[in-house]
Amino acid sequence: MTKMMDLSTAYRMLRSPNIKTLKRALRVIKEHKKRKRGMK
Repeated sequence: MTKMMDLSTAYRMLRSPNIKTLKRALRVIKEHKKRKRGMK
């Protein structure tokens, strides 16, 4: 049950002690940066 999260939620989840949550947040942030870089 994965839900799409926005960027602010992902940055907030970086402070989580849970490793899976941290990796999930990093994936969302990297995808956002990749999309942003591709649009230029």
